[in-house]
Amino acid sequence: MTDANPAAAAAVACAALWLLAKIATATWQAAVRIWPLLAFLAALALGYAAWKVMREVRDRKVRAQTLARLRITLAQLDAMDDRAFEFALRDLLLRDGWNARQVGRQGDQAADVIGEDHQRGRIVLQAKHTTVAGKVGSSVMYQVKGTAGPVHGADTAVVVTNGSFTRDAKAWGERHQVHWVDRDRLRRWAEHGTPLQDLLRLPTARKTALRRAA
Repeated sequence: MTDANPAAAAAVACAALWLLAKIATATWQAAVRIWPLLAFLAALALGYAAWKVMREVRDRKVRAQTLARLRITLAQLDAMDDRAFEFALRDLLLRDGWNARQVGRQGDQAADVIGEDHQRGRIVLQAKHTTVAGKVGSSVMYQVKGTAGPVHGADTAVVVTNGSFTRDAKAWGERHQVHWVDRDRLRRWAEHGTPLQDLLRLPTARKTALRRAA
């Protein structure tokens, strides 16, 4: 009986090895059969991923070229509604190199467009689309001053209109670092292509007085 146990164990081991060999052989044969299909699928997936990346790069380049040539006439701006005017200001900021987004909605706390620039920090635009003869008063400047820095963390605040500003609004804005873009400045920015940062002579240093005042 003692001699039978080693013999039985050896038989079991041989059977296990034989089974493992059969499994390995079957696995190898299956891999050989499906490998071309797996390779094809992998190549297809890589090709699709490369195509998507190339298309995205191309689309970004086309958009950048389009924005670089962007010009919007005052007549076009006058014909827009409030929301379209906000998106037009966003696109003009994008053209000028800002990373900008439209954020205007009910309860926006005096911010319709927000832009970011690595040199100039954050800019907040309050859009006031009106009639050609319409005038923006000082109350708008007060509101923007009260929210631009404390609420939106802005370094620069700008009120933009296709109309004009009252004399008091302009004077108050210049005293309290709230920039204004009236119809004449808007023409130079949107139609003539002068970058907003050049038009308003915005500083390149971050942490301006507007944010510190917050």
